[in-house]
Amino acid sequence: MSHKHYKKYNGIAIIVVIILAIITGIFLGLVKNNRINISTKYIDSKNENNNTILNEPKKHDLFEKYYSQSEETLKNMTLEEKVGQMFLARFPKSNVVEEIENYNPGGYILFGKDFENETKTSMLTKLQECQNASKIKLILGVDEEGGSVTRVSSYQAFRLSKFLSPQALWKQGGMQAILDDSTEKSSLLKSIGLNMNLAPVADVPTDASSFMYNRSVGKGAEETATYIEQLIRTMNNDEMISVMKHFPGYGDNVDTHTGISIDEKEYETFQKSDFLPFISGIEAEGPCILVSHIIVKSMDADKPASLSENVHNILRNELNFSGIIITDDLAMDAIKQYAENGEAAVQAVLAGNDMIISSDFVEQKQEILNAIENGRISETQINESVKRILAMKFMYKIISVE
Repeated sequence: MSHKHYKKYNGIAIIVVIILAIITGIFLGLVKNNRINISTKYIDSKNENNNTILNEPKKHDLFEKYYSQSEETLKNMTLEEKVGQMFLARFPKSNVVEEIENYNPGGYILFGKDFENETKTSMLTKLQECQNASKIKLILGVDEEGGSVTRVSSYQAFRLSKFLSPQALWKQGGMQAILDDSTEKSSLLKSIGLNMNLAPVADVPTDASSFMYNRSVGKGAEETATYIEQLIRTMNNDEMISVMKHFPGYGDNVDTHTGISIDEKEYETFQKSDFLPFISGIEAEGPCILVSHIIVKSMDADKPASLSENVHNILRNELNFSGIIITDDLAMDAIKQYAENGEAAVQAVLAGNDMIISSDFVEQKQEILNAIENGRISETQINESVKRILAMKFMYKIISVE
């Protein structure tokens, strides 16, 4: 073969090898762990300082097509009714119908004790009575994560066995087992009158002994982001309100139910890890994000995330979240010493929360009304939150379109 022909064929061979390498790389990247590489979707590879950086998520107003309906409803509401909509109150032990008629909560969160000595029929009847008593139909939510957090399925009157944890389901049948389980959960909750499941856990703990690990899917940030994206889409298809938690990411921090927890991680760690599942859930049109009581020093060294305006600005303006921001329960010990004058609910609204999980609904509602009256909170801010809340109720058919 002449030198000329040798060079020609050698060049062709090199091109073929390169093409095959590219195709192989793409194929392996797609089939690896049966998932897309989320980092290429949400992260730029490196900046000029060789640091991984976060891409800006797309701007999209989740409730935009429902705002005309919510604004019409808002026009006919009193200030007292508007503020009531901002509460996801703890379900009272008694006189629930009277509380609804007198104080107009936006909804209730139920705990395990609320299902004791109940059946599917009795629970549905009770919750339907609540809806009938409410001028604006209620969000009725529960924490039914599976595993250690099973408020409903812990009782055999509702399910013969508790829903399994995400990690146990993953071991049994991967992502499909988790999605099938989610559909069964939504079906059960809806059958007894519930319309919100305060799940999934979008946290990325790395230590198997940490408080949040067993409640998470137990994977890295990228796999957790895939998990959250698919789970949110499934819950939306099943018309169940989801609540991603616990922003900005619980990590390996201690339990905030019993005391203060301080996160010392650098902000970049949140950008390239903890934020990813929340971003994927936002892009999958997850309607709600719950904010934790952890103090995250890189975002606000002085206040828990739930009371921090800066943390809420990050969620709104950097992650472009247009849905409902919800506090973790303001009754938790981690919050008490940081609430000025004991006004945790007022501080939560000032920080930018739309809804408040409250065990002191009537008292905290009045605190917010007082703060509006004395000019500390503007009615404009209240209107913006309530407009979103009502829009979500229209979106999930809690309020029917006439």
